[in-house]
Amino acid sequence: MKYIFAISRILLGLIFVVFGLNGFLHFVPTPPYSGVAGQFMGAIFTSHFFVIVFLTQFVGGLLLLVNRYVPLGLLLLGPVLVNILSFHIFMAPKEISPAIFATALWFIVFFQVRSAFSGVLVQKVSHHAAGSAGSPATTSGNRAA
Repeated sequence: MKYIFAISRILLGLIFVVFGLNGFLHFVPTPPYSGVAGQFMGAIFTSHFFVIVFLTQFVGGLLLLVNRYVPLGLLLLGPVLVNILSFHIFMAPKEISPAIFATALWFIVFFQVRSAFSGVLVQKVSHHAAGSAGSPATTSGNRAA
């Protein structure tokens, strides 16, 4: 399982580093989309929203490649994958295979580091834990009377 995790992390990191850089350098040709998909892509590029998307892809992929802050990399790439999958499901379903592959890799890596998300995956937070987290009075040990 250790090797599957490492291979998945590296592949996912490479995918997002390459396509994140491609958003700026255009070294991998991408076919133009027609219809609603073309309008959507046109809006992303005309509005310069692509800068945020491709920068997020690059940073998230880089974190996975260097094997540092892997949960943060997954946290950055998760919403990007949701958008990629949504785009392909609703606007360009014929080219969905790479998106499904990247999503499968994401889940493999997530499964290995899922303990890092344990605080997020809590159904209900107790009132005591929510009220005392990070308050200066409880963290410094000095309580005001």
